[in-house]
Amino acid sequence: MEEPPRARATRLRMAVMLAVVAVILALVFGYKVFASHMIGNYMAARAAAPQVVATTVAATASWPTEISAVASLTPMQGANLSVEVAGIVESIDFKPGDDVKAGTPLIHLRAADDLAKLHALEATARLAAVTYERDKKQFAAKAVSQSVLDTDAATLESDAADVAQQQALVEKKIVRAPFAGRVGINQVNVGQYVAAGTALVTLQAVDPIYADFTLPQQDLSRLRTGEKVLLKVDTYPDRSFEGQIMAINPAVDVATRNVQIRALLHNANRLLLPGMYATVAVEAGETKQYTTLPQTAIVYNTYGDMIYLVDRSETDKDGKPRIIAKQTFVSLGPKRGDQVAVLRGVSAGQEVVSAGQVKLRNGTSIAIDNSVTPSDNPSPALPSDQ
Repeated sequence: MEEPPRARATRLRMAVMLAVVAVILALVFGYKVFASHMIGNYMAARAAAPQVVATTVAATASWPTEISAVASLTPMQGANLSVEVAGIVESIDFKPGDDVKAGTPLIHLRAADDLAKLHALEATARLAAVTYERDKKQFAAKAVSQSVLDTDAATLESDAADVAQQQALVEKKIVRAPFAGRVGINQVNVGQYVAAGTALVTLQAVDPIYADFTLPQQDLSRLRTGEKVLLKVDTYPDRSFEGQIMAINPAVDVATRNVQIRALLHNANRLLLPGMYATVAVEAGETKQYTTLPQTAIVYNTYGDMIYLVDRSETDKDGKPRIIAKQTFVSLGPKRGDQVAVLRGVSAGQEVVSAGQVKLRNGTSIAIDNSVTPSDNPSPALPSDQ
């Protein structure tokens, strides 16, 4: 039986529709496969691009045994200058921050009345001296008695003592620098009345400067005067100041069993100031051998400190040499300057990434550029330290 034309047309339309759907699905899936292939190629090319880093070689260095302590800086000489007598400030003869010599007048108190009285006493003393000399001649001629001459001598001595006393009072109206140093900011102004003992200005001699600290008595056997010390202050975190032990207290504190130590440091640039908090490291005892790296080579995190070793033994899929970074956990020791001692995890002679670790993962391909490398100085200092 022949199929009706209508049914034949319906079947044909259905076949065409299925063919179109098949073509569309083939195009969609083909595009997905092509896109995945291109993305894979892009990611593979991106992953293969080496990351540029700087490297260093772990080295062995001799480190002296150090004893660390907290120190306070004190001036070689320092004082808050004050007046012994009350008065009104007449003049201030310095600028804050001036360097002055010993004996330099710094502040004058009003002394006009005292000077007038001094002149009067000097005149009285001169008259007493003339009277005494005249009576000496009269005594030689038997014109006056010995008692008159004795009275004249006593009067002369008394008047001279009054002059000296008044001169001392006038001198107390002048505040002078008792030693050479740098003056601070004046605490009084011209015309101000000041009582006896009022602090007027500070004077500090800070070159050289002292660093005072204490150590337990068990460290005494390792300390000697002249031993080198390195001092650091948080004001200059990248600098170290070198000095030496100048004195060890001959008595141990019975309450703490600590002994006081004083170190001397040159301070020509006045970078260190009295009252600063500092840390000191005293080089004492035998030196130790450590494997060292720049501190920038260490990656610090909560899971442990680690480094990236440079591995040159790998090859890519084409057999070409490939340099990769291998993550390794390490145990750290003491630090000095820009260096850190590594107790475990690396050996002397191994190449380690020193900069650029933030871009790395274990097995990342790297390219080495050592045109600029981090500092690896055990005692970093600016040229102006001395």
